[in-house]
Order: sequence, then structure tokens, then C-alpha cells
Amino acid sequence: MAKRDYYEVLGVNKDASADEIKKSFRRAAIANHPDKGGDEAKFKEINEAYEVLKDADKRRRYDQFGHAGVGGNAGDPFGGFGGGAQNINFDFGDLGLGDIFSSFFGGGGGFGNQQGQRRQARGRDVEASIEITFEQAIFGTEVDLNLNLEDTCEHCKGTTVEPGHELTTCDQCKGSGQIVNVTRTIFGNIQQATVCPKCRGTGKIPEKVCSVCKGKGTQAKKQTIQLKIPAGIDDGATIRLREHGEAIANGPKGDLYVNVRVKAHKHFTREGDLILSEEHVGMVEAALGTEIDVETVDGPVRMKVPAGTQSGADFKLSGHGVPHLRGGSRGAHIVTLIVDTPTKLTKQQQELLQAFGQQAGGKHKLW
Repeated sequence: MAKRDYYEVLGVNKDASADEIKKSFRRAAIANHPDKGGDEAKFKEINEAYEVLKDADKRRRYDQFGHAGVGGNAGDPFGGFGGGAQNINFDFGDLGLGDIFSSFFGGGGGFGNQQGQRRQARGRDVEASIEITFEQAIFGTEVDLNLNLEDTCEHCKGTTVEPGHELTTCDQCKGSGQIVNVTRTIFGNIQQATVCPKCRGTGKIPEKVCSVCKGKGTQAKKQTIQLKIPAGIDDGATIRLREHGEAIANGPKGDLYVNVRVKAHKHFTREGDLILSEEHVGMVEAALGTEIDVETVDGPVRMKVPAGTQSGADFKLSGHGVPHLRGGSRGAHIVTLIVDTPTKLTKQQQELLQAFGQQAGGKHKLW
């Protein structure tokens, strides 16, 4: 579905002042706030429009390039899931991209047992952090995570039982995994079920404990996990690797959560699916027009600067921005042109500029 014009969303004209935009936003936000019975989708649309139009630079780019000039779906990069990339949890169950987008805002966790069923014990979740370059975030990369975790005991395979022996029914809970305590009160007997401390809720105990892990079912082990980082990932994103956390006896491993930090680039900044940068040209080149080589993440790109270009003008290089995580396309690279005014001129240069100013209708000398 095509996005509506932001000015139309806020009900203001394109020449509206910043104060008019703010007042219109407040009225629209109050009228459509979900807590007051308003439409949530419309409320999000109003917020997205205001986030662009309240910012002078974003508004200028929006006026020139439309939605493509402000990062496309930068306010809601995953359409319908809500939140910016900083809040997204990528679920890479197989260390690849097959399960991407299947878990958002923390991923839910656990195993979704139905109410009334015994919840299966699982290993501890683990958190790690990585730092990648700006270019690696744009094009994707693979990194090795070196971790020291409790892993499944290789001798007993996590069963806690010495090989050649078996698990037997727990003699304390009789295999139920629970101990029921009865407390007498003035209102009658109250029953409370707790996890059996002997079998830890499994209902089974080893006939003979493992001689290596001493019945723990796990061993500390150094591990190297190869993680695939998708092209277009943003700073602050979290990747979830299911069952790559710490192990537990007779149960699945916990999850591994990897926080991604992207190093700042000396030349580029990022805004949604846009890459932003500045280029400088001289006053004469801007007046007469020229072509310049613009640095992009794809290498130098030749860009035409029309005659009469003013300082602060924006130029869009389509397809040189951030890849969309869903694949298929890339955002744009927005180049802001800075026209450099000379600070030191020879006498001849001053005279030439003065003559030019007079011919152009100037009433006063430039120096």
C-alpha cells in the first residue's frame, strides 16, 4: 500500500511553518490516540509524518525526493511489525537466514507449552556483543563468536547417566516430577505442588551418575560459533540463535542473544535505508556546473552538478544506499553539496569578482 503524503496526513499545506506543523500534529495525535479509542494505524502514520516534517533536513529531502528521500520505511522498516531496527530481534535458528523476522521484540522465549502442561526445563540464555564496520553492516558479513559455555557432556550425552546404565523412576516423587505439600488452614487443607528437588522435575534419576560430569549433564567448553550477519542490519539490532546458549541435563539448550554494534564511519552516516554524506565544490564550479566523483559504499560514482547549484542542495544516488533486510532493493545515497567560498584571493581575483558583481547588478563592492 502506497504511503500517503505527509502534509496530507497532518492536514497542513506544504509551506506550513514549523509551529503550524507542531500544532496540527498535536491535534491529530490526541484525536487518534489508541488510548482514547482512536485508530492505531492512523496514529502511527501521524507520528511517522511528524518525525519527518519536524526535522528541517528531513523535510527538505522529503520535499525534493518524496518518501525515498527520508529512508523509505525508516519509521517502520519491517512494515507492520512496528519499531525501529534497534528493537528488532533477528531469530537465526540455524545460523542462517531461514528464520529471519520470526521473532520480534525479544522473541517471546520459552517453548509455548499449553496451560496445565509441565514446562520443560531449558538451559540458561546467554548474551554476547559484536562490533562490525559500517561496510559490513551494509553488505553483510560472517563473524566468529568465541564463547566459554556449559555444553552437553560428551560422555553421557547430557543424560547424567553413566553409559551402560539407565534412568530410573524417581523414588521421591514416584515419577511425577512434583512434590505435593498439604497445609492445614482454617479454611481447610491447601495443596501446593513444587518441583521435586531430587529429579528436578524430570521424574527420572540416574541408576549410576556419569563419571565425567558427576550427574550434572554438562561440561564447560570453549566454542566457536560462526554467525552470518545479514546485509542492511543496523546498529543496536539483536540476533537470536535458538538453542545456542548454555546446556542443561535432559533438556534443550538456552538461546544466544547477540547484540550488534556498528562502528561510526568517517564519511557516511545512516538514516533508515539512506546513506548520507557531504561533498565540497568550489564557488566557480557550482556557478558554472561541473562533474565530481562522489565516494559511496560501492566505490566512486560520477555525479553531475548543474550550473547555479546552491550550497546545501541535495542529490540522490539511487541504489547506493542500505539494502532492505527483506531483500530485493536498496535505498538511496543522499549527497549534500557544500559550496566553498574562497577566503584568500589575489588582487586580480578580487577585481574580477567585483566586476562580475557589478555586471550582475550588484550595488556594492564585494570586498
